[in-house]
Amino acid sequence: MASSDTALAHLPLKGVRVLELAQIMAGPICGLMLADLGAEVIKIEKFPGGDDARAFNNAGGFREMPASFQIINRGKKSVALDIRTPEGRETLLRLVESADIVTENFRPGTLERLGLGPDVLMKANPAIICVSISGYGGKGELTGRGGFDLVLQAFSGLISVTGEPGRGGVKPGVPIADVNAGILGALGTLAAYIHRLRSGKGQWVQTSLLQASIQQLYWYAALFFSSGQLPQRLGTAHPIIAPYQTYTCSDGELALGGGNDAIWKRILTVIDKPEWEQDPRFVSPKTRLENREALAECLNQVLIKRTRKEWETEFLAAGVPAGSVQDVGEALQHPQTRAMDMVIDVEDANGGQCSALGFPVHFNGTNQPARSAAPLLGEHTREILMAAGITQQEYEALRQAQVCMDNDEAVPVAS
Repeated sequence: MASSDTALAHLPLKGVRVLELAQIMAGPICGLMLADLGAEVIKIEKFPGGDDARAFNNAGGFREMPASFQIINRGKKSVALDIRTPEGRETLLRLVESADIVTENFRPGTLERLGLGPDVLMKANPAIICVSISGYGGKGELTGRGGFDLVLQAFSGLISVTGEPGRGGVKPGVPIADVNAGILGALGTLAAYIHRLRSGKGQWVQTSLLQASIQQLYWYAALFFSSGQLPQRLGTAHPIIAPYQTYTCSDGELALGGGNDAIWKRILTVIDKPEWEQDPRFVSPKTRLENREALAECLNQVLIKRTRKEWETEFLAAGVPAGSVQDVGEALQHPQTRAMDMVIDVEDANGGQCSALGFPVHFNGTNQPARSAAPLLGEHTREILMAAGITQQEYEALRQAQVCMDNDEAVPVAS
């Protein structure tokens, strides 16, 4: 592992400044990705309250920071600024002059109505990269609708293909639309930054929860475009491969992948069922897919006799793709997760240590994700504004007018 100083010196976005006018999840995940790449990410937050996510599961005031807020806002700074006021907008534009990137996830048109649309930001700084993440996108008949992960998963068809056969749809257990939209926002930001390095010009980058959800449909879109057939709910099964799903062991479930005839024969060797090779239901990939339910029943009757770990060990030794279905605790505590820096130790809001999810990309075998605590509301207001050239007198006038706020002036968040 490289030393901390060496790793930090090689972070791709070291020296880049991001103003994050985003809250809750999709926008802040984009900011987290950029912070982990070395950027200085400054959250521009409303007050009182700040980012709405500060109040999630919060039983007390602003200093009692929810874990859900901390985990996607580590490594950032906070400026509490009321951009609804003329003074607040003017102050923001002064910050834009020395920034590289602005991210936001308001409904389309909101910043324009405040006089802070991409055209205004680019006039203040022609090299600025503006990144917008919305619900349904920046054009089309639904552009003005708000974006919510559940609703966009429903709209995109994801829920229609998730769940067990013959039962109602199920939302995937993680907020796919929000998380993927944040990652796509970061991807677009990096592409625009490369463009700026070549041309000196900024760009307006846009993505949405709709695009982030529809993008997940590659397999199902291929089936629909080629045949016109609507995909069905298959539980953990695969639409074109069998066996390829989870099966029941004595202590839980095991994921097993038999993607071709060679692997299928290895499976039969491990479970000691050579006669299945001649079973007309299972003799070819086509018949195994057509008889997927019967195949699953037969495999479950065999696999239930031993534990996940016992079967996993034997299948892997035989060259069969297999893995235990772990719960979240097992996954987060697995040594491989730590080895890949996906669980890291970071500062918490109270000056202690807590665990967090790391950055999912390595450079030359390592990375150095941001480890400082998620900021208190307005914690860096004075520091950032004065660094932008605002005088002490101007700063005090903004405070008196309640246009900006220090963290020690914060109004507690309602429980």
